Amino acid sequence: MTKSTRNWIGLTALSLGVFMALLDVTIVNVALPTMVRDFNESFNNVQWVLNAYSLVLGVTLLIVSKIGDMYGLKRVFVISLAIFVLASAVNGMAPNLLILDIGRGVQALGGAGMNALAMALVAVSFKGSKRGVALGILGSVIGLSSASGPLVGGYLVAQFGWRSIFYVNIPIGIIAIVLTMIYVDEVPDLSKNHHIDFAGMILSAGSLFALIYGLILKENHQHWSWTSPQMLGWFGAAIVFFALFIWVEGRIKQPMVNLAMFKNPHFVGTVMVALALGAGIYSYNTYLTALMQNYMGYSALQAGVRQLTISIWSLILGPLTGYLGNRYSKKWMISGSLFLGGIGFLMLANVMTVNVSFAELWPGMVLMGITNGLVNPLLNSTGMEGVQVREMGMASGLINVFRQIGVTLGIVSMGLVQSNVYEKYLTAHMGQVNMPHAAATAIHKALVNAGPFSGHGIAFSARLSKMPFAHDLQQIVWQGYANGTRAVTLTAAGIVVVGGLCAAVLMRNRRITSTKQN
Repeated sequence: MTKSTRNWIGLTALSLGVFMALLDVTIVNVALPTMVRDFNESFNNVQWVLNAYSLVLGVTLLIVSKIGDMYGLKRVFVISLAIFVLASAVNGMAPNLLILDIGRGVQALGGAGMNALAMALVAVSFKGSKRGVALGILGSVIGLSSASGPLVGGYLVAQFGWRSIFYVNIPIGIIAIVLTMIYVDEVPDLSKNHHIDFAGMILSAGSLFALIYGLILKENHQHWSWTSPQMLGWFGAAIVFFALFIWVEGRIKQPMVNLAMFKNPHFVGTVMVALALGAGIYSYNTYLTALMQNYMGYSALQAGVRQLTISIWSLILGPLTGYLGNRYSKKWMISGSLFLGGIGFLMLANVMTVNVSFAELWPGMVLMGITNGLVNPLLNSTGMEGVQVREMGMASGLINVFRQIGVTLGIVSMGLVQSNVYEKYLTAHMGQVNMPHAAATAIHKALVNAGPFSGHGIAFSARLSKMPFAHDLQQIVWQGYANGTRAVTLTAAGIVVVGGLCAAVLMRNRRITSTKQN
Protein backbone atom coordinates (compact mmCIF):
# COMPACT_ATOMS: atom_id res chain seq x y z
CA MET A 1 0.00 0.00 0.00
CA THR A 2 1.38 3.39 -0.99
CA LYS A 3 2.03 6.20 1.47
CA SER A 4 -0.66 8.29 -0.22
CA THR A 5 -3.31 5.57 0.18
CA ARG A 6 -2.39 5.15 3.85
CA ASN A 7 -2.81 8.86 4.40
CA TRP A 8 -6.27 8.97 2.82
CA ILE A 9 -7.46 6.03 4.91
CA GLY A 10 -5.98 7.77 7.94
CA LEU A 11 -7.96 10.89 7.02
CA THR A 12 -11.12 8.77 7.10
CA ALA A 13 -10.30 7.65 10.65
CA LEU A 14 -9.60 11.20 11.81
CA SER A 15 -12.79 12.45 10.17
CA LEU A 16 -14.84 9.81 11.97
CA GLY A 17 -13.46 10.98 15.30
CA VAL A 18 -14.15 14.65 14.61
CA PHE A 19 -17.63 13.86 13.31
CA MET A 20 -18.57 12.03 16.52
CA ALA A 21 -17.06 14.68 18.81
CA LEU A 22 -18.85 17.62 17.21
CA LEU A 23 -22.07 15.76 16.52
CA ASP A 24 -22.40 15.12 20.24
CA VAL A 25 -22.50 18.87 20.89
CA THR A 26 -25.85 19.20 19.09
CA ILE A 27 -27.32 15.71 18.79
CA VAL A 28 -28.52 15.71 22.41
CA ASN A 29 -30.81 18.73 21.81
CA VAL A 30 -33.61 16.66 20.33
CA ALA A 31 -33.34 14.00 23.04
CA LEU A 32 -33.86 16.34 26.01
CA PRO A 33 -37.69 16.10 26.14
CA THR A 34 -37.45 12.30 26.24
CA MET A 35 -34.83 12.45 28.99
CA VAL A 36 -37.08 14.77 31.02
CA ARG A 37 -39.78 12.09 31.01
CA ASP A 38 -37.45 9.12 31.57
CA PHE A 39 -35.57 10.66 34.49
CA ASN A 40 -38.57 12.60 35.83
CA GLU A 41 -36.43 15.72 36.09
CA SER A 42 -37.03 19.37 35.21
CA PHE A 43 -35.91 20.65 31.82
CA ASN A 44 -33.38 23.00 33.47
CA ASN A 45 -31.74 20.06 35.24
CA VAL A 46 -31.64 17.96 32.08
CA GLN A 47 -30.04 20.85 30.17
CA TRP A 48 -26.83 20.06 32.03
CA VAL A 49 -26.47 17.05 29.76
CA LEU A 50 -25.68 19.70 27.12
CA ASN A 51 -23.89 22.15 29.39
CA ALA A 52 -21.53 19.58 30.93
CA TYR A 53 -20.27 18.60 27.48
CA SER A 54 -19.85 22.18 26.24
CA LEU A 55 -18.15 23.30 29.46
CA VAL A 56 -15.58 20.50 29.65
CA LEU A 57 -14.94 20.64 25.90
CA GLY A 58 -14.16 24.35 25.99
CA VAL A 59 -12.01 24.14 29.12
CA THR A 60 -9.83 21.21 28.04
CA LEU A 61 -9.22 21.93 24.34
CA LEU A 62 -6.01 23.90 24.91
CA ILE A 63 -4.67 21.53 27.55
CA VAL A 64 -5.15 18.46 25.36
CA SER A 65 -3.66 20.33 22.40
CA LYS A 66 -0.48 21.02 24.35
CA ILE A 67 -0.26 17.45 25.64
CA GLY A 68 -0.58 16.24 22.06
CA ASP A 69 2.24 18.51 20.92
CA MET A 70 4.43 17.20 23.73
CA TYR A 71 3.72 13.48 23.80
CA GLY A 72 2.58 12.66 20.28
CA LEU A 73 -0.50 13.79 18.37
CA LYS A 74 -1.50 10.27 17.29
CA ARG A 75 -1.00 8.77 20.75
CA VAL A 76 -3.17 11.36 22.48
CA PHE A 77 -5.77 11.22 19.69
CA VAL A 78 -6.18 7.44 20.12
CA ILE A 79 -6.40 7.78 23.91
CA SER A 80 -9.05 10.47 23.42
CA LEU A 81 -11.01 8.18 21.10
CA ALA A 82 -10.91 5.40 23.70
CA ILE A 83 -12.14 7.78 26.44
CA PHE A 84 -14.94 8.97 24.19
CA VAL A 85 -16.10 5.43 23.36
CA LEU A 86 -16.04 4.24 26.98
CA ALA A 87 -17.89 7.33 28.18
CA SER A 88 -20.49 6.84 25.42
CA ALA A 89 -21.13 3.31 26.71
CA VAL A 90 -21.57 4.64 30.27
CA ASN A 91 -23.93 7.36 29.04
CA GLY A 92 -26.06 4.85 27.18
CA MET A 93 -26.46 2.79 30.36
CA ALA A 94 -26.81 5.75 32.76
CA PRO A 95 -29.40 4.88 35.44
CA ASN A 96 -29.86 8.50 36.53
CA LEU A 97 -29.14 12.07 35.50
CA LEU A 98 -26.09 12.50 37.75
CA ILE A 99 -24.27 9.57 36.12
CA LEU A 100 -25.20 10.89 32.67
CA ASP A 101 -23.90 14.38 33.48
CA ILE A 102 -20.59 12.97 34.76
CA GLY A 103 -20.34 10.69 31.73
CA ARG A 104 -20.94 13.63 29.41
CA GLY A 105 -18.11 15.54 31.05
CA VAL A 106 -15.73 12.58 30.57
CA GLN A 107 -16.99 12.14 27.02
CA ALA A 108 -16.18 15.80 26.32
CA LEU A 109 -12.63 15.23 27.53
CA GLY A 110 -12.23 12.64 24.79
CA GLY A 111 -14.02 14.88 22.32
CA ALA A 112 -11.60 17.72 23.07
CA GLY A 113 -8.62 15.55 22.11
CA MET A 114 -10.29 14.38 18.92
CA ASN A 115 -11.32 17.91 17.98
CA ALA A 116 -8.03 19.60 18.78
CA LEU A 117 -5.61 17.08 17.29
CA ALA A 118 -7.28 15.80 14.11
CA MET A 119 -6.54 18.99 12.17
CA ALA A 120 -2.89 18.95 13.26
CA LEU A 121 -2.49 15.27 12.29
CA VAL A 122 -3.92 15.96 8.85
CA ALA A 123 -1.64 18.99 8.40
CA VAL A 124 1.40 16.89 9.31
CA SER A 125 0.41 13.87 7.20
CA PHE A 126 -0.26 15.73 3.95
CA LYS A 127 2.12 17.98 2.04
CA GLY A 128 1.77 20.51 -0.73
CA SER A 129 -1.53 20.83 -2.58
CA LYS A 130 -2.86 17.61 -1.01
CA ARG A 131 -2.80 19.27 2.40
CA GLY A 132 -5.36 21.86 1.30
CA VAL A 133 -7.65 19.18 -0.13
CA ALA A 134 -7.34 16.98 2.99
CA LEU A 135 -7.98 19.88 5.36
CA GLY A 136 -10.88 20.88 3.14
CA ILE A 137 -12.40 17.44 3.56
CA LEU A 138 -11.89 17.58 7.32
CA GLY A 139 -13.44 21.04 7.36
CA SER A 140 -16.48 19.72 5.50
CA VAL A 141 -16.83 17.02 8.15
CA ILE A 142 -16.68 19.68 10.90
CA GLY A 143 -19.37 21.72 9.17
CA LEU A 144 -21.53 18.69 8.42
CA SER A 145 -21.35 17.27 11.94
CA SER A 146 -22.22 20.57 13.58
CA ALA A 147 -25.24 21.11 11.34
CA SER A 148 -26.62 17.55 11.13
CA GLY A 149 -27.20 16.95 14.85
CA PRO A 150 -30.97 17.57 14.66
CA LEU A 151 -31.37 15.17 11.73
CA VAL A 152 -29.26 12.33 13.13
CA GLY A 153 -30.55 12.82 16.66
CA GLY A 154 -34.16 13.09 15.53
CA TYR A 155 -33.97 9.82 13.61
CA LEU A 156 -32.19 7.86 16.34
CA VAL A 157 -34.45 9.10 19.15
CA ALA A 158 -37.60 8.44 17.12
CA GLN A 159 -36.57 4.94 16.06
CA PHE A 160 -34.46 3.60 18.94
CA GLY A 161 -34.79 5.94 21.96
CA TRP A 162 -32.41 8.50 23.42
CA ARG A 163 -29.81 5.96 24.58
CA SER A 164 -29.07 5.10 20.95
CA ILE A 165 -27.41 8.50 20.38
CA PHE A 166 -24.62 7.29 22.68
CA TYR A 167 -24.51 3.62 21.71
CA VAL A 168 -23.99 4.49 18.04
CA ASN A 169 -20.60 5.99 18.96
CA ILE A 170 -19.23 2.64 20.13
CA PRO A 171 -18.85 0.76 16.80
CA ILE A 172 -17.86 3.93 14.94
CA GLY A 173 -15.29 4.76 17.60
CA ILE A 174 -13.77 1.28 17.57
CA ILE A 175 -13.39 1.43 13.78
CA ALA A 176 -11.77 4.87 14.09
CA ILE A 177 -9.32 3.61 16.74
CA VAL A 178 -8.25 0.62 14.62
CA LEU A 179 -7.84 2.68 11.44
CA THR A 180 -5.92 5.41 13.27
CA MET A 181 -3.49 2.96 14.86
CA ILE A 182 -2.79 1.28 11.51
CA TYR A 183 -2.86 4.11 9.00
CA VAL A 184 -1.94 7.34 10.80
CA ASP A 185 1.75 8.02 11.41
CA GLU A 186 2.92 9.47 14.69
CA VAL A 187 4.54 12.89 14.89
CA PRO A 188 8.02 12.65 16.46
CA ASP A 189 7.82 12.52 20.27
CA LEU A 190 8.91 15.90 21.61
CA SER A 191 8.37 15.16 25.30
CA LYS A 192 12.10 15.06 26.12
CA ASN A 193 12.49 18.67 25.04
CA HIS A 194 9.49 20.03 26.91
CA HIS A 195 8.39 20.63 30.46
CA ILE A 196 4.74 20.65 31.47
CA ASP A 197 3.51 24.19 32.12
CA PHE A 198 1.21 23.34 35.03
CA ALA A 199 0.61 26.98 35.91
CA GLY A 200 -0.43 27.81 32.34
CA MET A 201 -2.75 24.81 32.17
CA ILE A 202 -4.45 25.64 35.48
CA LEU A 203 -4.84 29.34 34.67
CA SER A 204 -6.13 28.74 31.13
CA ALA A 205 -8.61 26.16 32.43
CA GLY A 206 -9.73 28.53 35.20
CA SER A 207 -10.23 31.43 32.80
CA LEU A 208 -12.18 29.39 30.25
CA PHE A 209 -14.26 27.69 32.95
CA ALA A 210 -15.25 31.00 34.55
CA LEU A 211 -16.11 32.55 31.18
CA ILE A 212 -18.12 29.62 29.80
CA TYR A 213 -19.85 28.82 33.09
CA GLY A 214 -20.76 32.48 33.50
CA LEU A 215 -22.28 32.50 30.01
CA ILE A 216 -24.22 29.31 30.76
CA LEU A 217 -25.60 30.90 33.95
CA LYS A 218 -26.61 33.98 31.97
CA GLU A 219 -28.35 31.78 29.40
CA ASN A 220 -30.34 30.03 32.14
CA HIS A 221 -31.09 33.28 34.04
CA GLN A 222 -31.65 35.80 31.28
CA HIS A 223 -33.23 38.31 33.65
CA TRP A 224 -30.03 38.61 35.64
CA SER A 225 -28.24 41.86 34.94
CA TRP A 226 -24.74 41.73 33.46
CA THR A 227 -23.72 43.75 36.51
CA SER A 228 -25.33 41.37 39.01
CA PRO A 229 -22.98 39.90 41.66
CA GLN A 230 -23.17 36.47 40.01
CA MET A 231 -22.15 37.76 36.57
CA LEU A 232 -19.49 40.14 37.86
CA GLY A 233 -18.05 37.37 39.99
CA TRP A 234 -17.65 34.81 37.20
CA PHE A 235 -16.55 37.24 34.49
CA GLY A 236 -14.24 39.00 36.92
CA ALA A 237 -12.66 35.66 37.77
CA ALA A 238 -12.23 34.93 34.05
CA ILE A 239 -10.42 38.25 33.55
CA VAL A 240 -8.16 37.73 36.57
CA PHE A 241 -7.23 34.18 35.52
CA PHE A 242 -6.61 35.35 31.95
CA ALA A 243 -4.37 38.23 33.07
CA LEU A 244 -2.36 35.87 35.26
CA PHE A 245 -2.15 33.42 32.36
CA ILE A 246 -0.69 36.09 30.06
CA TRP A 247 1.75 37.18 32.78
CA VAL A 248 2.97 33.62 33.42
CA GLU A 249 3.22 32.65 29.74
CA GLY A 250 5.34 35.68 28.98
CA ARG A 251 7.91 34.83 31.65
CA ILE A 252 8.68 31.13 31.29
CA LYS A 253 10.92 29.44 28.74
CA GLN A 254 8.47 26.78 27.57
CA PRO A 255 4.96 28.22 27.90
CA MET A 256 1.78 26.31 27.23
CA VAL A 257 0.84 28.84 24.53
CA ASN A 258 3.49 30.71 22.55
CA LEU A 259 2.06 34.23 22.73
CA ALA A 260 4.11 35.18 19.67
CA MET A 261 1.42 33.43 17.62
CA PHE A 262 -0.89 36.35 18.42
CA LYS A 263 1.63 38.87 17.07
CA ASN A 264 0.85 37.43 13.66
CA PRO A 265 -2.14 39.34 12.18
CA HIS A 266 -2.95 36.40 9.92
CA PHE A 267 -3.42 34.02 12.84
CA VAL A 268 -5.44 36.62 14.78
CA GLY A 269 -7.70 36.98 11.73
CA THR A 270 -8.08 33.20 11.60
CA VAL A 271 -9.27 32.86 15.20
CA MET A 272 -11.58 35.87 14.80
CA VAL A 273 -13.21 34.15 11.84
CA ALA A 274 -13.55 30.98 13.93
CA LEU A 275 -15.24 33.05 16.65
CA ALA A 276 -17.62 34.63 14.12
CA LEU A 277 -18.44 31.27 12.55
CA GLY A 278 -19.37 29.80 15.93
CA ALA A 279 -21.26 32.87 17.16
CA GLY A 280 -23.08 33.45 13.87
CA ILE A 281 -23.70 30.30 11.86
CA TYR A 282 -23.62 27.55 14.50
CA SER A 283 -25.42 29.48 17.24
CA TYR A 284 -28.19 30.46 14.85
CA ASN A 285 -28.92 26.79 14.11
CA THR A 286 -30.29 26.48 17.67
CA TYR A 287 -32.86 29.22 17.04
CA LEU A 288 -33.73 27.96 13.58
CA THR A 289 -34.41 24.49 15.00
CA ALA A 290 -36.59 25.99 17.76
CA LEU A 291 -38.54 28.01 15.17
CA MET A 292 -39.23 24.94 13.07
CA GLN A 293 -40.21 22.67 15.96
CA ASN A 294 -41.91 25.02 18.43
CA TYR A 295 -43.77 27.33 16.05
CA MET A 296 -43.85 25.84 12.57
CA GLY A 297 -44.95 22.45 13.87
CA TYR A 298 -42.22 20.19 12.47
CA SER A 299 -41.04 17.14 14.37
CA ALA A 300 -37.35 16.85 15.25
CA LEU A 301 -36.79 14.56 12.28
CA GLN A 302 -38.77 16.78 9.89
CA ALA A 303 -36.81 19.84 11.02
CA GLY A 304 -33.55 17.92 10.61
CA VAL A 305 -34.42 16.89 7.07
CA ARG A 306 -35.15 20.50 6.13
CA GLN A 307 -31.88 21.62 7.66
CA LEU A 308 -30.09 19.48 5.11
CA THR A 309 -30.54 22.64 3.06
CA ILE A 310 -27.70 23.98 5.23
CA SER A 311 -25.60 20.93 6.10
CA ILE A 312 -25.41 19.32 2.63
CA TRP A 313 -23.18 22.13 1.38
CA SER A 314 -20.39 21.09 3.73
CA LEU A 315 -20.34 17.68 2.08
CA ILE A 316 -20.40 19.15 -1.43
CA LEU A 317 -17.97 22.05 -1.02
CA GLY A 318 -15.40 20.64 1.41
CA PRO A 319 -13.14 18.83 -1.07
CA LEU A 320 -13.65 21.60 -3.65
CA THR A 321 -12.42 24.30 -1.27
CA GLY A 322 -9.11 22.48 -0.90
CA TYR A 323 -8.57 22.73 -4.64
CA LEU A 324 -9.75 26.35 -4.85
CA GLY A 325 -7.71 27.35 -1.82
CA ASN A 326 -4.54 26.14 -3.56
CA ARG A 327 -5.27 28.30 -6.60
CA TYR A 328 -6.91 31.44 -5.24
CA SER A 329 -6.71 33.74 -2.23
CA LYS A 330 -8.08 32.05 0.88
CA LYS A 331 -8.38 35.46 2.50
CA TRP A 332 -10.85 36.80 -0.05
CA MET A 333 -12.69 33.50 -0.35
CA ILE A 334 -13.29 33.46 3.42
CA SER A 335 -14.19 37.14 3.57
CA GLY A 336 -16.53 36.91 0.57
CA SER A 337 -18.20 33.77 1.92
CA LEU A 338 -18.94 35.47 5.25
CA PHE A 339 -20.45 38.45 3.44
CA LEU A 340 -22.55 35.97 1.46
CA GLY A 341 -23.73 34.50 4.75
CA GLY A 342 -24.69 38.00 5.89
CA ILE A 343 -26.89 38.33 2.79
CA GLY A 344 -28.46 34.97 3.61
CA PHE A 345 -29.34 36.14 7.11
CA LEU A 346 -30.84 39.35 5.74
CA MET A 347 -33.01 37.25 3.42
CA LEU A 348 -34.15 35.15 6.39
CA ALA A 349 -34.93 38.25 8.46
CA ASN A 350 -37.00 39.67 5.60
CA VAL A 351 -39.39 36.69 5.55
CA MET A 352 -39.63 36.22 9.33
CA THR A 353 -43.36 36.66 9.94
CA VAL A 354 -46.11 34.66 11.65
CA ASN A 355 -46.88 33.07 8.29
CA VAL A 356 -43.32 32.07 7.45
CA SER A 357 -42.97 28.82 5.51
CA PHE A 358 -40.05 26.61 4.61
CA ALA A 359 -40.45 27.74 0.98
CA GLU A 360 -39.54 31.25 2.16
CA LEU A 361 -36.73 30.11 4.46
CA TRP A 362 -34.74 27.82 2.20
CA PRO A 363 -33.02 30.44 -0.06
CA GLY A 364 -31.44 32.12 2.96
CA MET A 365 -30.62 28.73 4.49
CA VAL A 366 -28.79 27.77 1.29
CA LEU A 367 -26.55 30.83 1.58
CA MET A 368 -25.90 29.95 5.24
CA GLY A 369 -24.90 26.45 4.15
CA ILE A 370 -22.62 27.70 1.38
CA THR A 371 -20.89 30.03 3.85
CA ASN A 372 -20.34 27.19 6.31
CA GLY A 373 -19.27 24.82 3.55
CA LEU A 374 -16.63 27.23 2.25
CA VAL A 375 -15.31 28.95 5.38
CA ASN A 376 -14.79 25.96 7.67
CA PRO A 377 -12.45 24.01 5.37
CA LEU A 378 -10.54 27.12 4.33
CA LEU A 379 -10.19 28.12 7.99
CA ASN A 380 -8.51 24.81 8.77
CA SER A 381 -5.94 25.06 6.01
CA THR A 382 -5.14 28.76 6.42
CA GLY A 383 -4.84 28.35 10.19
CA MET A 384 -2.03 25.83 9.72
CA GLU A 385 -0.01 28.02 7.37
CA GLY A 386 3.33 29.05 8.83
CA VAL A 387 2.88 27.01 12.03
CA GLN A 388 5.77 24.77 13.08
CA VAL A 389 5.06 21.06 13.46
CA ARG A 390 5.68 21.18 17.21
CA GLU A 391 2.87 23.74 17.64
CA MET A 392 0.29 22.50 15.15
CA GLY A 393 -1.72 20.88 17.93
CA MET A 394 -1.89 24.16 19.81
CA ALA A 395 -2.80 26.15 16.69
CA SER A 396 -5.60 23.69 15.97
CA GLY A 397 -6.72 23.86 19.60
CA LEU A 398 -6.87 27.65 19.59
CA ILE A 399 -9.01 27.68 16.46
CA ASN A 400 -11.38 25.17 18.06
CA VAL A 401 -11.47 27.09 21.36
CA PHE A 402 -12.45 30.31 19.63
CA ARG A 403 -15.09 28.47 17.59
CA GLN A 404 -16.50 26.82 20.74
CA ILE A 405 -16.52 30.06 22.74
CA GLY A 406 -18.23 31.67 19.74
CA VAL A 407 -21.02 29.08 19.89
CA THR A 408 -21.62 29.65 23.61
CA LEU A 409 -21.36 33.43 23.35
CA GLY A 410 -23.62 33.50 20.30
CA ILE A 411 -26.34 31.36 21.88
CA VAL A 412 -26.40 33.52 25.02
CA SER A 413 -26.31 36.83 23.13
CA MET A 414 -28.99 35.81 20.66
CA GLY A 415 -31.12 34.46 23.51
CA LEU A 416 -30.97 37.81 25.26
CA VAL A 417 -31.88 39.64 22.05
CA GLN A 418 -34.82 37.35 21.36
CA SER A 419 -36.16 37.46 24.93
CA ASN A 420 -35.90 41.24 25.10
CA VAL A 421 -37.80 41.80 21.84
CA TYR A 422 -40.35 39.07 22.65
CA GLU A 423 -41.12 40.42 26.13
CA LYS A 424 -41.40 44.03 24.94
CA TYR A 425 -43.89 42.98 22.26
CA LEU A 426 -46.00 41.02 24.75
CA THR A 427 -46.03 43.93 27.21
CA ALA A 428 -47.03 46.40 24.51
CA HIS A 429 -49.80 44.30 22.94
CA MET A 430 -51.32 42.08 25.64
CA GLY A 431 -53.70 44.93 26.48
CA GLN A 432 -55.31 44.53 23.04
CA VAL A 433 -56.63 41.09 23.96
CA ASN A 434 -60.19 41.18 25.27
CA MET A 435 -59.88 39.22 28.52
CA PRO A 436 -60.17 39.85 32.24
CA HIS A 437 -57.33 41.88 33.74
CA ALA A 438 -56.43 39.19 36.26
CA ALA A 439 -56.20 36.57 33.52
CA ALA A 440 -54.11 38.87 31.32
CA THR A 441 -51.66 39.51 34.19
CA ALA A 442 -51.33 35.80 35.01
CA ILE A 443 -50.90 34.74 31.37
CA HIS A 444 -48.39 37.51 30.67
CA LYS A 445 -46.32 36.45 33.68
CA ALA A 446 -46.46 32.80 32.60
CA LEU A 447 -45.39 33.64 29.05
CA VAL A 448 -42.49 35.79 30.22
CA ASN A 449 -41.30 33.19 32.72
CA ALA A 450 -41.54 30.41 30.13
CA GLY A 451 -39.53 32.42 27.60
CA PRO A 452 -39.81 32.56 23.80
CA PHE A 453 -39.07 28.86 23.22
CA SER A 454 -41.87 27.64 25.47
CA GLY A 455 -44.40 30.45 24.96
CA HIS A 456 -46.02 28.60 22.09
CA GLY A 457 -46.79 25.62 24.33
CA ILE A 458 -48.66 27.89 26.75
CA ALA A 459 -50.57 29.99 24.22
CA PHE A 460 -51.58 26.97 22.13
CA SER A 461 -52.31 24.66 25.07
CA ALA A 462 -55.59 22.75 25.05
CA ARG A 463 -56.90 24.77 27.98
CA LEU A 464 -56.22 28.25 26.56
CA SER A 465 -57.24 27.25 23.04
CA LYS A 466 -60.84 26.89 24.27
CA MET A 467 -60.99 30.46 25.53
CA PRO A 468 -62.79 33.09 23.41
CA PHE A 469 -59.66 35.27 23.34
CA ALA A 470 -57.36 32.38 22.32
CA HIS A 471 -56.86 33.41 18.67
CA ASP A 472 -55.85 37.00 19.50
CA LEU A 473 -53.49 35.81 22.24
CA GLN A 474 -51.89 33.22 20.00
CA GLN A 475 -51.29 35.78 17.25
CA ILE A 476 -49.57 38.12 19.73
CA VAL A 477 -47.33 35.34 21.03
CA TRP A 478 -46.50 34.22 17.49
CA GLN A 479 -45.78 37.79 16.38
CA GLY A 480 -43.61 38.44 19.43
CA TYR A 481 -41.62 35.30 18.68
CA ALA A 482 -41.30 36.23 14.98
CA ASN A 483 -40.06 39.71 15.90
CA GLY A 484 -37.56 38.22 18.34
CA THR A 485 -36.31 35.71 15.79
CA ARG A 486 -35.96 38.48 13.19
CA ALA A 487 -33.79 40.41 15.66
CA VAL A 488 -31.72 37.27 16.30
CA THR A 489 -31.28 36.81 12.55
CA LEU A 490 -30.08 40.40 12.12
CA THR A 491 -27.66 39.86 15.02
CA ALA A 492 -26.24 36.80 13.25
CA ALA A 493 -25.90 38.86 10.06
CA GLY A 494 -23.89 41.48 11.92
CA ILE A 495 -21.60 38.85 13.46
CA VAL A 496 -20.66 37.18 10.17
CA VAL A 497 -20.15 40.53 8.44
CA VAL A 498 -17.73 41.58 11.21
CA GLY A 499 -16.00 38.22 10.74
CA GLY A 500 -15.70 38.96 7.02
CA LEU A 501 -14.15 42.35 7.77
CA CYS A 502 -11.64 40.74 10.16
CA ALA A 503 -10.65 38.31 7.41
CA ALA A 504 -10.26 41.12 4.86
CA VAL A 505 -8.16 43.32 7.16
CA LEU A 506 -6.04 40.83 9.10
CA MET A 507 -5.52 37.76 6.95
CA ARG A 508 -2.84 37.50 4.27
CA ASN A 509 -3.31 36.53 0.65
CA ARG A 510 -0.64 33.89 0.24
CA ARG A 511 1.28 31.47 2.35
CA ILE A 512 2.86 33.34 5.24
CA THR A 513 6.18 32.78 6.87
CA SER A 514 6.13 31.35 10.35
CA THR A 515 6.84 33.37 13.44
CA LYS A 516 10.23 32.50 14.77
CA GLN A 517 9.67 30.22 17.71
CA ASN A 518 11.66 28.24 20.19
